[in-house]
Amino acid sequence: MLNLLITGKSGRMGQALLQAAAAEPLVTVSATHDVGEDLNAAFQQAACAIDFTVHSFTRQVIEAALASGTRLVIGTTGHTDEERALIREASRSLPIVFASNYSVGVNTLFWLTRHAARVLRQDRFDIEVVEMHHKHKIDSPSGTARTLLEILNEETGTSYQDDITHGRLGNIGPRKPREIGMHTLRGGDVVGDHTVIFAADGERVELTHKASSRLTFAAGAVRAALWLSDKPAGLYDMQDVLGLK
Repeated sequence: MLNLLITGKSGRMGQALLQAAAAEPLVTVSATHDVGEDLNAAFQQAACAIDFTVHSFTRQVIEAALASGTRLVIGTTGHTDEERALIREASRSLPIVFASNYSVGVNTLFWLTRHAARVLRQDRFDIEVVEMHHKHKIDSPSGTARTLLEILNEETGTSYQDDITHGRLGNIGPRKPREIGMHTLRGGDVVGDHTVIFAADGERVELTHKASSRLTFAAGAVRAALWLSDKPAGLYDMQDVLGLK
């Protein structure tokens, strides 16, 4: 039986994680944490912690995990470069799964996008990414969209800084040959929609994933926690968990 700590227990994802853990017979929630409670005490009660709170809380989570030797599953997005560096450094001592999305379907989308980019080459196909989330989401583009862009950058030899265009406005001229468009939509209670478009003269290929429940992500995170149980220190993602690498 795997003892889990769920942080942010009163939040939307915290509640979904508690529900997903309750449905998994191989885990038990031995501790939870919310704002104002003793984080170190909570970490002492668990073999693995799942954190989907906010990126600014990551430093405290890592410090508590290192002190207790607790494995980590991190699903928070919007990290700064410094916070990402903290995660990488901690993974030298702890096994950590760090992913922008824990949905099995989205991770299949990552895999499909990589392979599609190898076939639908940029010398003929223009690439656009569109994502939509609920009106309360604070980071843009979403962590999932950012991962899609990183995959596309790797496969096309483009740069996030130089070749990604975030929306378009005004008389900006024709599309640049190596440009990848990124478009963010916000509204209502949308859990998460992501589409990658490959458009050429005469044809278009669209890869789309739509999430209708946070339980999709929560169940994947619990699965990642179980997978991490016998792994050595290192930095992993859901592609590792699902065997897609």
